[in-house]
Amino acid sequence: MEKVPMTAEGLAALEEELKRLKKERPLISKAIGIAREHGDLSENAEYHAAKERQGLVEARLKDIEGIISHAQVIDPSTLSGDTVKFGATVMVIDEDTDEESTYRIVGSHEADAKSGSLSVTSPLARALIGKTIGDSVEVNTPKGNKFYEIAAVRFK
Repeated sequence: MEKVPMTAEGLAALEEELKRLKKERPLISKAIGIAREHGDLSENAEYHAAKERQGLVEARLKDIEGIISHAQVIDPSTLSGDTVKFGATVMVIDEDTDEESTYRIVGSHEADAKSGSLSVTSPLARALIGKTIGDSVEVNTPKGNKFYEIAAVRFK
């Protein structure tokens, strides 16, 4: 598996989720034990729900551990310049509507479009990476091609 780029905040969030899920394991085991005591397992909804939760938690734990083991932490505050790269906070202007938007390019596991964090693998981020202030980029969207001008690039 190749390296997974992420910010220190993204790594910390994954580590916190990992701790939380590990603390949940004994609670799930206890719930399974209590549900077993209720008798016939074939018709025991509590047992099946607890077993399903256990499977989901174990799968997520394995996923997080794999991501963390391949994490490549990049500190955006050590970067500078006018070229868009991982960790950059980019202000773009929609060339059709003149609407300004600001996005931070982060790892795919920490992306949250609602808060303005774009996955480095998203179409917009891929179009922006390598470009500089004043460049125009074209992004293929489900509603057709969109054009953006890069107005500012910051690293924080």
